[in-house]
Amino acid sequence: MRGNAPPHRSGTRVFSGGVWEERYRYARAVVAGPWVIVSGCTATVDGEVQYVGDAYRQSLTAFGVALDAIETAGLSRSDVVRVRYFVVDDRYYDEVGRAHAELFGEVRPACTGVRVAGLIDPRMLVEAEVEAYRG
Repeated sequence: MRGNAPPHRSGTRVFSGGVWEERYRYARAVVAGPWVIVSGCTATVDGEVQYVGDAYRQSLTAFGVALDAIETAGLSRSDVVRVRYFVVDDRYYDEVGRAHAELFGEVRPACTGVRVAGLIDPRMLVEAEVEAYRG
C-alpha cells in the first residue's frame, strides 16, 4: 500500500486515507455498476510527495495508488480499460510511458497523455486517472 492505511471500501466508494481525499472530500475511487473510476493519483504517500524530480518513479507510485483502489473495489489490473496521465513537462512523457508499459503492457488500455501547466504541488511531475470495467 502506498498511503496512510490500507485502502478500504465503503459501499460504492473506495478511500485510501490520502490527505487530499479528506481535505477536499472526495473518494479515491467510485464503483458505478461494472465500472471503477479512480480519481487523479500522484506520488503522494503519507502526505509527502515521493521521488521528487523522478517522473518514472512518481508514475509507478501514482499508477500503484490507482491499482490499489481498483483491487480494493474488486477488480484487477487486467480490467483497466482507460488511463489518462497529466505531466508538467514534455520531457517526462517517455518516463511516464515506460512506467505505463511496465504496469499495463499486456493489458493495453486506451491511454491519453496531456501536458499541463502544473499540479497542486510543484514537486509533483505526473498525475494519473485510471478506469476499470468488468462486464
